Amino acid sequence: MTDYLTGLNEPQRQAVMHGEGPLMIIAGAGSGKTRVLTLRIAYLIENGVDPFRILSLTFTNKAAAEMRHRIENSVGYEARNIWMGTFHSVFAKILRIEARYLGYTSDFSIYDTDDSKSLLRSLVKEFNLDDKIYKPNVVFNRISGAKNRLVSADDYLNNSIIKADDDAARMPEIGRLYKAYTVRCFQANAMDFDDLLYNTNVLFRDFPEVLHKYQHKFQYVMVDEFQDTNVSQYLITRKLSAVHRNICIVGDDAQSIYAFRGANIENILNFEKDFPDVKTIKLEQNYRSTQTIVNTANSVIARNKTQLKKEVFTVNEEGSLIEVVKANSDNEEGRLVSTSIFEEKMQHNLQNNDFAILYRTNAQSRAFEEALRRLNLKYRIVGGLSFYQRKEIKDLLSYLRYIVNQQDEEAFKRIINLPKRGIGDTTVAKITVLAAEKQVPIWEIVSNINQHVSGRSTVPIEQFATLIKSFKLLLEQQKDAFEVATHVAKTSGILRELYEDKTVEGLSRYENVQELLNAIKEFVDNPDNEEKSLSAFLQSVSLLTNADEPDDDGDNDRITLMTIHSAKGLEFRNVYIVGMEEDLFPSQMMLESRQDLEEERRLFYVAITRARHKLTFSYAESRYQWGRLKMCEPSRFLLEVDQRFLNTSKTTRNLAQRDTPATPMGFLKNIGPKSAPTRTPPVTHQPSDNFTPSDTSGLTEGQQVEHPKFGFGVVSKLDVNGTDRKAIVKFDGIGEKTLLLSFAKLRIVE
Repeated sequence: MTDYLTGLNEPQRQAVMHGEGPLMIIAGAGSGKTRVLTLRIAYLIENGVDPFRILSLTFTNKAAAEMRHRIENSVGYEARNIWMGTFHSVFAKILRIEARYLGYTSDFSIYDTDDSKSLLRSLVKEFNLDDKIYKPNVVFNRISGAKNRLVSADDYLNNSIIKADDDAARMPEIGRLYKAYTVRCFQANAMDFDDLLYNTNVLFRDFPEVLHKYQHKFQYVMVDEFQDTNVSQYLITRKLSAVHRNICIVGDDAQSIYAFRGANIENILNFEKDFPDVKTIKLEQNYRSTQTIVNTANSVIARNKTQLKKEVFTVNEEGSLIEVVKANSDNEEGRLVSTSIFEEKMQHNLQNNDFAILYRTNAQSRAFEEALRRLNLKYRIVGGLSFYQRKEIKDLLSYLRYIVNQQDEEAFKRIINLPKRGIGDTTVAKITVLAAEKQVPIWEIVSNINQHVSGRSTVPIEQFATLIKSFKLLLEQQKDAFEVATHVAKTSGILRELYEDKTVEGLSRYENVQELLNAIKEFVDNPDNEEKSLSAFLQSVSLLTNADEPDDDGDNDRITLMTIHSAKGLEFRNVYIVGMEEDLFPSQMMLESRQDLEEERRLFYVAITRARHKLTFSYAESRYQWGRLKMCEPSRFLLEVDQRFLNTSKTTRNLAQRDTPATPMGFLKNIGPKSAPTRTPPVTHQPSDNFTPSDTSGLTEGQQVEHPKFGFGVVSKLDVNGTDRKAIVKFDGIGEKTLLLSFAKLRIVE
């Protein structure tokens, strides 16, 4: 123990050696929080705490595996007894153990987002609703948001405020869909991702004996990335730590960027109110980045009003200034950034994996992909189609899911005619309706089809039922997951169908299925996995995220392209933050309130702090959006950075005719679209507290309006050309702006 304590600074040492009582560790970017958390757990075990009584919650399986490996290196094999994993994986484990209390079996399916949307699509059709209004994505997000706030389907239906919101959105049937969705999931013996948290709360709320069991089981509760927890996650951890009160949270409010997923920054901001006796330790020394990068990040986040104050510093080298690159277009931005990477590689003998290109939205990747390919630079896109979301993989997994759980309606619908057996959608719909009328599982109808349906369609259904029964026999013989999966892949006809497709795509799909079988074999052969069953494998797969998946071809020497949200927790030698333009970053959707704007600023802070050695900002003066060429202006965030840390020479390289000096002041004067003969300083208007975009269909000349960025102004002219409605607005202190009303967000001032 003495060896690894000597490498800690004083705040880190205090955090590791803290004894009883609540502990809050505010960990700045690059401050070694993962090391502190793992050493704290190792310290507890070395001082006599039973590993079985430690609960450690993380946000990715990869982080949990890395922490467990580090702890095992310190204290040995006992580390495997810690309850460690993501919120969803740990609570899924508890729910499987206690499933009977909630009316489920321990083999319940876990629906992914595609499964949930497929079920909602079916319900919308059954209810004869307009699928252009009740889009599965919108309905799913509405239901997900309710579950994260612990609002049940019944509560949703009986809440007048929620009903008014749905009515205003022209979707009054959301509550009925939520109720039906909940019933169908239960009938299918299935939970979606949100249910794993929601149902754990229900379990602890309605069955005190179960809560008592786990409160006394876990003597110490650790939560990483606490700023990203939602209401549901916080309530569970607070309940579990209520007896021993040994809760340790680690987080950084400056990196809270997941409000759109339900994360509640108030959890960390108000932790001291819930635990008045908490000991707070701040880890403020950054071990990752140069002084210039750290100071740049500090100058940005200092503008947020809502935060826990800390002074992040580093004793690393000063480092080079932050490069600012201006391009004429998004395509030129891709070329300039790619050329810069190529030159950096050559000059400093770097690898591809030393570089990352971070952007606000996935759609921005195209220009960079094309430019990198031209220079023959290998890259990978993080956040693309997950391996486990590919059709051929989901097909085989659906077979495996249905063998384990014959009540799984979504798996049934996917495999009943796969490979093709001549069973059409009409027949499947009849079976589904019949099962609903008789209030029995679909499998009850399918496995005894001749008792319920007559006609030629019964033959292939009977053959399908016989096939599933033969697969179930393998499970009953307690064959391991690999034996069952290999048999199913061959016998079902999936492998044969893919093998016979000799196209490039067909060969790729065949190889993907083989890779899935390899993954199952690896799972079975892994000594860390005590249970080798198919059910255990399916649970491990259902809880994977994109961040947990390896590169397809194992070649890790690639430039990384990803959204900033996906980059959280990662670090790279050289980072390019691209698309630094107003309405892109910060996003136009995040300018309606101070809270939204501050979250965007935290996102910028996260992006900056991914860089170790060199950081570059880039923006384009024009880019195509929605099929139209749009003139862009630089992001307000560029001007919030302390100008002392910026090298803006590349912003003026193409403007020699203007004779503009390459200085921060020159950058300020010339930043923005080339089409403007004179420039005004970027606007820093803060929207009114009650700012809500108005319906501008009846907008008239002379009306006063407020724009989230430009401030207050008066409509001087309206220009209507077909579907294009433009307004020329004269803004106070800025002048006239021409706005496209289909995109501009204006509040009409009464």
